Amino acid sequence: MLIKLWKKVEDFVKKCKKSCNFASTANPQKRELAMAKFIGEYSVKIDDKGRMIFPSAFKGVFAPEEKIALVVKKDIFENCLQMYTYQQWEEESNQVKARLNFFKREHSEFWREYMRDRAVVEPDEKLGRITIPKKMLESIGAEKEMIFVGNDHKIEIWSKEQYNKKQMSSEEFIALAENILG
Repeated sequence: MLIKLWKKVEDFVKKCKKSCNFASTANPQKRELAMAKFIGEYSVKIDDKGRMIFPSAFKGVFAPEEKIALVVKKDIFENCLQMYTYQQWEEESNQVKARLNFFKREHSEFWREYMRDRAVVEPDEKLGRITIPKKMLESIGAEKEMIFVGNDHKIEIWSKEQYNKKQMSSEEFIALAENILG
């Protein structure tokens, strides 16, 4: 059953790749056109000044000469933060904005809330430390240890306790996968 389900996941991914026009990162001239792909889970500690080391595996996604600018925002559905490359953030924001009519009050109110509590962070050149505003860290209950989770086009940032509580059992994940992809 699990093998059959995995085959459906693979077919779904292949279909998505065919319908998306992503540039290859193998060609350095086209690298700036490619969407960053973040994979893996990394535990980081927050120092007394509120700084943390940005995981080197995530820094490695960027070209060495590339300036790294990341946008951090609170997740709508979960008690975590989301981190996007500035380029990905612009693309997502433009897609949302294109669906709005700013001559409608409700749309303007939505946009204001959508843009609230965002921060641009850049790893320092020496150690790759970043500082996320204290208010944002407090909103997810982050105190001393956090988990950075690569989620393809974005990074999720969780307090260690919240992330561990949120993990599904294998049976729950299989049921969810069957419901969505089956």
